[in-house]
Amino acid sequence: MEAVTDLAHGGRWTSLRHGGREWLWHREDPARDGVAPDGVARDGVAPGDAFVDAGGLEECVPTVRGAPDHGDAWSRAWTRDGRTDRVRCERFTLTRELSATADGVEAAYALTAEPGFRFLWAAHALLDLAEDAVVRTRYGAPTRLFPEAAPLLDRPWPAGTPWLEGGWPAPLGLRLDRFGPDDGTAVGAVVAGGRCCVHDGADRLALAVEAEGQPLSVALWRNLGGFPAGRPYRSTGVEPMLGRVFDLADAGPDDAARVPASGEVRWRLALSAACHCPH
Repeated sequence: MEAVTDLAHGGRWTSLRHGGREWLWHREDPARDGVAPDGVARDGVAPGDAFVDAGGLEECVPTVRGAPDHGDAWSRAWTRDGRTDRVRCERFTLTRELSATADGVEAAYALTAEPGFRFLWAAHALLDLAEDAVVRTRYGAPTRLFPEAAPLLDRPWPAGTPWLEGGWPAPLGLRLDRFGPDDGTAVGAVVAGGRCCVHDGADRLALAVEAEGQPLSVALWRNLGGFPAGRPYRSTGVEPMLGRVFDLADAGPDDAARVPASGEVRWRLALSAACHCPH
């Protein structure tokens, strides 16, 4: 498996290939078709800009939704020292080291900040998948739905509730393990546990995140032509993460990663062509 990254533009992963298969979906220039906010191209963003969705895998930290939009690392240039990629943000520094494994790629991360600093991190991977692709993870895993799912449920959404929880693969009756054809919907979910596997025809992509003492999840973004309003498109994301919510502002005491007294949090992301997740 081969990974390619773009340090100058947020450390974004632009390619993840195995056996001739490209797993990452991407668009060359979202500004060209009017989708990018205010016509800004992905290559021209600056810290604090609204997110420009060019696909690939973006490093989203310290939040995904909320402010700053999709975090503070995707819009900054990274540097490389030997094997270590680094980005310095206002309140933290994030490093990443990529290495090959027997059947995939592993990324080792470290975030340094003041003790007590809380954050979310997501490997915001938008995948190029067929309509019949399937996501597999532990049956019954607690799965949070967020308010955009309200129109798809058979019950009213309680006012002021940031999420509702059910069991994978159909929390509150909403089947999420299959992507399916475009139907004009867009829904995000966060599944507890840090492992899953994508089955797309004969191809497999296993994703896993490991971190001692931090909350582990996999976020799912199933946009089947329902987002954004006015110029919707299809994008399907499977995103290992630290944390249990999309927006750091919604995180309860146990819903975000926290920097310990040492001032550093370490974690590993493994991407593999061998499916090893629980079903």
